[in-house]
Amino acid sequence: MRIFQRSGLAYFYLAPSALIFLIFTVIPAIFVLYISLFNWNFLNMKMSTYVGLGNYHVLFSSSEFWHSLLISFYFVVGTVPTGLFLALGIALLLIQPFKGRGFVRLAVFSPYVTPVVATSIVWIWIFNPQFGLFNGILHFLGMPQIGWLQSPHWAMPGVMMYSLWHNLGFNVIIFLAGLTTISTELGEAARVDGANRWQEFWQVTWPLLSPTSLFVLIISTVGALQAFTQFFTMTQGGPLMATTTTSYLLYQMAFIFYHTGYASAIAVVLFVIIAGLSLLQMRVSQSRVHYE
Repeated sequence: MRIFQRSGLAYFYLAPSALIFLIFTVIPAIFVLYISLFNWNFLNMKMSTYVGLGNYHVLFSSSEFWHSLLISFYFVVGTVPTGLFLALGIALLLIQPFKGRGFVRLAVFSPYVTPVVATSIVWIWIFNPQFGLFNGILHFLGMPQIGWLQSPHWAMPGVMMYSLWHNLGFNVIIFLAGLTTISTELGEAARVDGANRWQEFWQVTWPLLSPTSLFVLIISTVGALQAFTQFFTMTQGGPLMATTTTSYLLYQMAFIFYHTGYASAIAVVLFVIIAGLSLLQMRVSQSRVHYE
C-alpha cells in the first residue's frame, strides 16, 4: 500500500511537467500530422480539403525538397564531427588546472548563451566583403578577398563557422562533465604500466567518455538538422538556394507561401529523419559505448 502511495505522490509531482509537455509538444505534433493530410486553409479551417498523402507525393516529387535535404546534410557533415572533436580537444585542455581556468571556461561557454539573432548580426559584419574582419585579415596576408555570405560557394561554410563558434561552449561543458566522472586512478594506473599520454587517452579516457560522446553526437545532429535562426538572419536561404535547408524550406512554405499542409508534411518527414538517425546512431554505437 505504501508503494502505491509513493507512486501516486510521484505522479502528482510529475503531473504539471507532463501536462505542459502534452499541451505544447504532443498535441501540436499530432495536429501537424493531421494538417499534413489536408490542403489546409489556415484562415478558414472549414474550407480545407482532405488530400490524404497528396502532400507527401508532391513533397517526394519535388527537386526543391531533395535539394534542401542535401543542403541540410551538408550542414550536418560540416559541423557535427568538427564540433565534436574540437569541443573534446578544448575540454581536455580546460580540465587541466591552470591560472584563470574559470575565466577561460566562461569565455568558451558565453557564446552559447547569447541570442542567435544578435550574434548572427555581429557575424554578418565580420563577413562583410568590404569592412569585415575576415576579409581584412585576407587583405593583410595578400590573399584574394571573399564575398562570404554573397557567394553560393562560401555562404554555407560561413554559416558553419558561425554555428561552430556559437555551439562549441555547450559541447565543451558536456565533455568537461564527462571527464570529471572518470577516476584519475585509472589514468595513473595506465601510466604506471608504461602508457604515454596518447595511449592513456585512447585506451582509458576515450572508452569511458563514449556515453558522453554519443550524447553530444545525437544532440548536435538533431540541432544541426533543426537549425533555422542563423540561416534566416544571415543568408535567408540564399544566395541561389545555397543555404536553403529543410527547416528553412519549411518556414518558406508555411509563412511566406502559406502552403500549410505541405509545410506540415515537410515537418513530419523531417521528424522521421531525425528520429531515424538518432535511433541508428544509438544502435550502431551499442557495441562501442562503454558504461562503468
